Amino acid sequence: MSILISSIKTSIKRLSLSFTKESGLAGFFFFLVLCSWYILRPVRNEMAVQNSDILPYLLGIGAFVMLLLNPIYSWLASRRNLKGVLVGCYSFFILNLLIFILLWKFFNLSSAIWLSQIFYIWCNVYSFFVVSIFWVVIINLFRGEGAANFFGVIAAGGSLGAFLGSEISKQLASTFNESGIIFFTLISIIFLMLALATGLILLRRFESVEGIDEAAGGTSFDALQNLISSSQIRSIGLYMYFWTAMMTIHWVTSIEIVNSWSSDGGNRIIFFTKIEQTVTILTLFTQFFLTSVIIRFAGPKTILMFYGLLFMGAYIGYYLNPSIGFVFVITIILRLFEYGINKPTRELVFSYLKRTDRYKSTVMVDTFLVRMGDFSGSGFILFSKSFGLAFSQVPLFAIPFAACLAMLGYKIPPKEKISN
Repeated sequence: MSILISSIKTSIKRLSLSFTKESGLAGFFFFLVLCSWYILRPVRNEMAVQNSDILPYLLGIGAFVMLLLNPIYSWLASRRNLKGVLVGCYSFFILNLLIFILLWKFFNLSSAIWLSQIFYIWCNVYSFFVVSIFWVVIINLFRGEGAANFFGVIAAGGSLGAFLGSEISKQLASTFNESGIIFFTLISIIFLMLALATGLILLRRFESVEGIDEAAGGTSFDALQNLISSSQIRSIGLYMYFWTAMMTIHWVTSIEIVNSWSSDGGNRIIFFTKIEQTVTILTLFTQFFLTSVIIRFAGPKTILMFYGLLFMGAYIGYYLNPSIGFVFVITIILRLFEYGINKPTRELVFSYLKRTDRYKSTVMVDTFLVRMGDFSGSGFILFSKSFGLAFSQVPLFAIPFAACLAMLGYKIPPKEKISN
């Protein structure tokens, strides 16, 4: 009994260490970033439904765009410090959003199907880059074994932002049929601008950290070279590739079910928003009170490995019960595990990487390899369907790849010990 009480006291003490001015400001930074993205996310999902017949090709184009953008980003990171990287990347995406408004409203291209396809591709690029750049800042400011205390709280700020963004998107759903993306993008721009300002304030609080004002150095192709030469980066890259492929198989399968359930775009946006908000409430509690405890108790190896087992269960469920209710439940479970436990664990692993990899390799993995995973996952479904398989049967054939994900997860964690 005394051991249990001592363990509880230790957990409460570590939890209290998670809340600092810096972690609170970082959490607010993430709040604004994810609010900006989650306003657009249900619209992105609706564009996916509208283009479900060519979704694998759109994902393939998205992966190619990521490949083109990574050397450009690496060039910027080689020559600019964290402040320059943050300002350059976020300003670029704010400009992109303004261009979409011009095309949609003032050039009267709202009915152009190709614009909706480009917007879907761009949203995928946007979502991964703005979040990845955020984490580049965080893993360079919060490092070492103490980072385990902060990442849950920081991620919780993002969950609050996701909830607000989803709620704003739900309230704007009625405007979609008449105004399309206009209101969604305008409000998203405001939150991204606020995120940029908050990120700059956070960086000022870490001015005394050694090397914080220095550029990463190197060349535009460091990330690609390290992916080939470093076994640790390769393991991380393959894990992210398989994880995204598994998630995409789940995603495309669920899209088929949602498309059969309702033909009304507004209803589908509301359904997607309800999922996001449910995930956010559950994830928020996990991130505030459980994430750091779970990471220390279970350890990175167990957490990263468990993802493969979770996907196996999801795929069997799609075969046994391909219903809208199962889509709702399994999507919540997968995202709760991703945002509440797995993502903070991965970022903790990233914080142990050397400087160049923290700037460049993490972005390469989070963008290009993740998009390649999307493309491969959707291609797997397309290839499987060509043999006449029902969409609920296809995920069963992905179970061996989920096992590969579990094995890779066991190999990834850093050599440095995370103290108990």
